[in-house]
Amino acid sequence: MIDEILRQQNSFFSSQRTKAIGYRLVYLKKFQKALLKHEKAICKAIYEDFKKPKFESMVTETQMVLSELKYIINHLEVWSKPIRVKGNLANFPSFNWMYHEPYGKVLIIAPWNYPFLLTVSPLIGALAAGNTVVLKPSELSPNTSKAILHLVTEVFPEEYVAVCEGGVEVSQTLLEQKWEYIFFTGSTHIGKLVYQRAAAQLTPVTLELGGKNPCIVDESAAIDLAAKRITWGKFMNAGQTCIAPDYILVHKTVKSKLVQALQKHIRNFYGEDMEASKDFARIATQKHYDSLRKKLMGQEVLFGGENNDKTRFLSPTLVNEPGLESPLMQDEIFGPILPILSYDSESTLEKIITRYEKPLSLYIFSTRKNFQKKMVQKFGFGGGAINDVVVHIANKNLPFGGVGNSGIGAYHGKHSFELFSHKKAILKRQNWMDVPFRYAPYKLPIKWARYFRHLF
Repeated sequence: MIDEILRQQNSFFSSQRTKAIGYRLVYLKKFQKALLKHEKAICKAIYEDFKKPKFESMVTETQMVLSELKYIINHLEVWSKPIRVKGNLANFPSFNWMYHEPYGKVLIIAPWNYPFLLTVSPLIGALAAGNTVVLKPSELSPNTSKAILHLVTEVFPEEYVAVCEGGVEVSQTLLEQKWEYIFFTGSTHIGKLVYQRAAAQLTPVTLELGGKNPCIVDESAAIDLAAKRITWGKFMNAGQTCIAPDYILVHKTVKSKLVQALQKHIRNFYGEDMEASKDFARIATQKHYDSLRKKLMGQEVLFGGENNDKTRFLSPTLVNEPGLESPLMQDEIFGPILPILSYDSESTLEKIITRYEKPLSLYIFSTRKNFQKKMVQKFGFGGGAINDVVVHIANKNLPFGGVGNSGIGAYHGKHSFELFSHKKAILKRQNWMDVPFRYAPYKLPIKWARYFRHLF
């Protein structure tokens, strides 16, 4: 089946149809219309997978995709035009352009935590750039995977966009094929394996991974507002968000105040009986639930910790000063557990943050501009926010992606179109002037070669 899909997509791409901007726009608009039609069913499928509230599914999945679609549809014609660039003296007289050219067959492997957004958002960018696509939704969110299959097959012929459902064995088979581009979202561990497979074929990749995202709260921060925003960003989707704050570093003088404010806002958001809340999701898989429960063993829980093994419910949980060598502080938590560590100096901050690989996000709550600037410049990370969390992902003008262990490449908005396009450089020379000294036999003194740098 996979071999036949690839044969069809090779033939289809060779037909040159996807290189026509009008053709791309027709299908992007069809997709937009179909998504509006099926939005309710998509949200229902996400809820069936892990009880994600409909409001969260709309705001963080379907509506973000619709916003991205509208933005790309409105700008694609302008982005696709050849870009004129300056020439130089070495090539005078000449005209110079940069063309955006599709790569060809693109493989997109998606995760389970935002199963619709992180499958369809890169799809839109790949289609806007003129590629054909094979989607591999996560088998760990099976209802959403079925919804994506239904949506895609309603709009696209299989030779243009195909969906391959299945488990690890399907992903492995797909990665053995020859692709022109691979886009993967998931864990750093699996990302490295994808990168190895891609390297064997010299295939370019984008890896959207994760990491332990620090959230710094200094003594000047607006504590109550900081706690409210952290609570929202951390416990949305039950903490299963790659850019959620992974742990808090709070100045020791305001720690007690922050903890009290966090507890207050957790109760305000989800009530005293949080398991009964319709606004709190569940852990998506049993394996991940068991891992989170294991990480809590032996920890000092300040708040929360309630759980239900049958429903994979784990309440918003605050943990006090976990040891840096504890399991909780080794890898990305990816769940509703929030460690709170105190610091007394910037050197302590640096010591803790730099013990980990560069994270996908970093957050700073402070009213001191010099401190904000210093933190942004000192630490390497994919992106982040000052006095808020997570919301930088919603700005289509900002690239979204990691660095180092947290990823390679960035997308969203125009950045998605750029990501899935090869930038082809074209120089056109005029014939009315031809400088003879560039040709052999070389008659200029060798010392003149040093002056050629001024022509380039």
